[in-house]
Amino acid sequence: MSEAYWRSVMRSGMAVPTDRDLDDATVELVEMLGHPNPRWRDDIAYPLLTTWVANGVYDDLLTGLGDGIVPGLRFGLGHDGDLSVLRRSYSALMLAEIIGRDNNQHLMTAQSVLEWGDHATAWYVREQDHRGWIPEHGWANAIAHGADLLAALARSRHFGRLELTVLLDVIADRVLTPTSYIWRHGEEDRLAYAVMTLLHRNALDPGIVEPWLARLGDGIRPPRTRGHLAAEWPSPSVRNTSSFLRALHLQLALGVQGRTDLHADAELFAEQPAHRADLLLAVLDQIRAEQPWLYRPTTRARPLS
Repeated sequence: MSEAYWRSVMRSGMAVPTDRDLDDATVELVEMLGHPNPRWRDDIAYPLLTTWVANGVYDDLLTGLGDGIVPGLRFGLGHDGDLSVLRRSYSALMLAEIIGRDNNQHLMTAQSVLEWGDHATAWYVREQDHRGWIPEHGWANAIAHGADLLAALARSRHFGRLELTVLLDVIADRVLTPTSYIWRHGEEDRLAYAVMTLLHRNALDPGIVEPWLARLGDGIRPPRTRGHLAAEWPSPSVRNTSSFLRALHLQLALGVQGRTDLHADAELFAEQPAHRADLLLAVLDQIRAEQPWLYRPTTRARPLS
């Protein structure tokens, strides 16, 4: 359909068109999630689909909708620098909205959500294109959108201790994987928020989280050398890891809040995560180790909660 047609749908209050079959309209909008023109992708396809999901249009069709979105995560996977990233990134963002609807309304079986989690994590650790903004094409933001998807999965009642541990490991894999991109559009904040969402579930004790933090810390320690460095330091991935740890420390220190459109977030984020004081110290240990000449030695006095 023409842009004018979809603009008229937007002006109607984003109501589902009565002159087209819902399946046909949905297929077209899902294809538009990868459109190179942001007017089609950001201004039409994504807001229409998310509004229909939030309004319950797909409540009896969520499994099929999610299954139709998932192939977009594999579209052009492994490419870097072309426009295939748009389809992957917006498929992740859309899948996060679908899982969010299930988190609100408890509409889906564990099997579907767990399968989507497998596809999501497999895509996220393999995504090569980290561009936030593409001139003339708008936001790509695959790293940030993937973080939003992991945060939606972290909220899911279908994810228990084992699945949450896997999400934690996937985030470390994503942060530590070498890349030529330095994150510049808040990716580290979105990833840290995904971790905070996971920590608010209070399913993982420090015996799991602290070794995970140590793994990240190992990734930012400067190389020991007596001569010149063979490569630039810090590398982009080291800089990203450092920024992520600092973002996580700040969010632990200040506290985060949930989304107002997610009913369960009020309860989930009502209190600080368990073991927050210990985790704050563990994160600081890793940050200090990046520049040991700069910071005072670690003290084990607990910060004020």
